[in-house]
Amino acid sequence: MLASPPVSRELWLLRHGEAEPGNGIPDAERALTARGDRQSTLAGQAFAAMGIEFALALTSPRVRAVATARLACAPLGIDAAEHQPLSGGFDRDEALALLEAVPADARVLVVGHEPDFSQVVHDLTGARIDLKKGGVAAVKVSGNQGELRVLMTPRELAQAAGQPRNPG
Repeated sequence: MLASPPVSRELWLLRHGEAEPGNGIPDAERALTARGDRQSTLAGQAFAAMGIEFALALTSPRVRAVATARLACAPLGIDAAEHQPLSGGFDRDEALALLEAVPADARVLVVGHEPDFSQVVHDLTGARIDLKKGGVAAVKVSGNQGELRVLMTPRELAQAAGQPRNPG
């Protein structure tokens, strides 16, 4: 008897776009810059151009992440719900719990922050990555193990969206 292949899902981690400096503004209230707006919009356009569909989209409640999620999800016709753990402390166990909540072969988009996202990628795959602001990483997860499938900078996302120039 042949064993069934393990059920897999994909976790797509989109780091928020470039944000304004703190300069006395509480961290949770920092907004995207014009460049961050472009990065976020182009990420969503790239997802749409690549035919990527998400069963679930979640975002950190921090202003810059919510704006990134709104702009990135618009070309996909979906909305991202706020998810408090993405504000800080998002980890491997939280990522696995989110993936368990969606059907097999589904994709989940999370919008949030460093260093959490790079650590989650490392904990799932063993890979060490440099996730740029406005960049994306995708991990295919089977069981408790993952494989890094995608790592794109904002420039690469812009190219995937059909914009040959740097997004800012």
